Amino acid sequence: MQIVTLPLSYRYIHRPEVASKPVPLVLDSPHSGTEYPPDFNSVIPHGTLRTAEDTWVADLWAGAFDHGVPMLAARFPRSYIDANRSLDEVDPLLLAEPWPEPLPESPKVRLGKGLIWRMLDDGTPIYDRKLSLEEVRHRIEACWKPYHERLQAAIEDTHAACGRVWHINCHSMPSVAAEFATDKPGLVHPDFVLGDRDGETAAPEFREIVAAFLRGRGYSVSINDPYKGVEIVRRCGDPARGRHSLQVEINRKLYMDEVTLRPNEGFDRLRTDLADLTSELLRWMRAELAAS
Repeated sequence: MQIVTLPLSYRYIHRPEVASKPVPLVLDSPHSGTEYPPDFNSVIPHGTLRTAEDTWVADLWAGAFDHGVPMLAARFPRSYIDANRSLDEVDPLLLAEPWPEPLPESPKVRLGKGLIWRMLDDGTPIYDRKLSLEEVRHRIEACWKPYHERLQAAIEDTHAACGRVWHINCHSMPSVAAEFATDKPGLVHPDFVLGDRDGETAAPEFREIVAAFLRGRGYSVSINDPYKGVEIVRRCGDPARGRHSLQVEINRKLYMDEVTLRPNEGFDRLRTDLADLTSELLRWMRAELAAS
């Protein structure tokens, strides 16, 4: 299998707006990528592969740019390599050769949704072959590592400038959990799920102000159920050091047709609500910084 060197555009895009002074909020969307590398070679039609994306999520949060909030949005697709998985979540069933390091048990790997996906949410295999270790390592070096390095740099720069940093890890979820999407297939999802790994990655006030705002706009909100947050909030959140990281899952039925992936009549309302949420969060964060 020939490895194709990916141009920079396949790795990430960083879209901060210039602000008069730094803002204490950072956003990232690791599953927004729509640019499929030429060495992917999946047996699944492109339109079907796209169901793995967090379609439109980066666009929904784009109102944050008006407030000078930076967002990191992956351009490589989640099904190529998942930036929200750890480097030891390698699926041995996908490999042509044994992985040289020990691989711990992982619920995501058991579902076929490890660092590199083996199948889609409905169980459809993505490949008709095994992947070489060279292919896996290439995807890590070309996509996963640059994404995490850029996100960590944005968080560290913001923390240095503001004294504290709040981070939102932006995601979407289907209206109903598919058979191989989670360990709760068939679960009807609420409008939003907020995850901070049961308080491990953020002070509870951050989670609660987001929940209160969304409920005030008429949305249903669940906390740490069924999604607690995965690798990115785990790596970015350290509340004892002033780094607060929250995963936000949005139900796709709110803003798009889940079959055609086209925006529906709720898209504009949701985008406005998220822009207003950003504005409210920044007011709260600045008050918190002023009081400290």
